[in-house]
Amino acid sequence: MDETKLTIRLPRSLLDNAKRYARQHNTTLTNLINEYFRRIPVQDELLDRAPIVRRLSGVLSPDLSPEEYKSHLEEKYGRAG
Repeated sequence: MDETKLTIRLPRSLLDNAKRYARQHNTTLTNLINEYFRRIPVQDELLDRAPIVRRLSGVLSPDLSPEEYKSHLEEKYGRAG
């Protein structure tokens, strides 16, 4: 695994609290940060959690304007209101 250093700025009280938490849970700040970052979903994973959205993605032509789509819906379903 390719590793790199990271420098961040944060309030001293936040750092002290994180260090205390890490000690209480027998871990390190590095491990806490690694675990937190692992929980950030990759864009593809977001679509995996939404299969309906994934199936619908790309159905409309990218050349279709929002106004044209609205007009299509009004023709198909009638004018709302």
